[in-house]
Amino acid sequence: MTQNKILVADDDPFTLTSITSGLSEAGYQVISAQDGRSAVRLGLRERPDLAILDIRMPGMTGIEAARELKERGRISTLFLSAYADREVVEVATREGALGYLVKPINTQQLIPAIEAALKRSAELQQLQRNESDLREAILRNREISVAVGIYMQRYAADEQAAFDAIRAFARFKSLKLANLASELVRESAGRDELIEAIFQHSRKLG
Repeated sequence: MTQNKILVADDDPFTLTSITSGLSEAGYQVISAQDGRSAVRLGLRERPDLAILDIRMPGMTGIEAARELKERGRISTLFLSAYADREVVEVATREGALGYLVKPINTQQLIPAIEAALKRSAELQQLQRNESDLREAILRNREISVAVGIYMQRYAADEQAAFDAIRAFARFKSLKLANLASELVRESAGRDELIEAIFQHSRKLG
């Protein structure tokens, strides 16, 4: 039985009850809202795996709610609508919708769309994490490169010798290379104790 948490928002009580009951019976954890603002508030608090939003809701539309959930909570959306309006579908797609279903819809039709949306959402989140890790790695490498450059300039060392000296000192002090490089870069405009300590340690190693 799945433990995925699903947020369902629809201003039509019959549709809302029908969907939430069907999904609960299918094993999902279901939370529900009757308007867009409540959906955003509930979604940001409960952090569902997926939001199923009716597009035409009073006050805040489903598309506006989806935008808030995506930007503030990284919550993906599957849209419901009583209208197969091409323009609305295009807007929903631009907002990153993982699916668009036309009502009326029963649970048997909805579950395959939910499972496909959950799989796609997981893939997108993994891509975002990978991108974040890559940015962090680039930043760390940039600081290491700057630290190596500082050492090269200060002691007229070549790039490999400078890198080896900084890495050896990081191991000696049980520090992460990136953290040592960051500290060296921060101190480069002021005190020289750290870079001098790295140099002296390198000399001891021969």
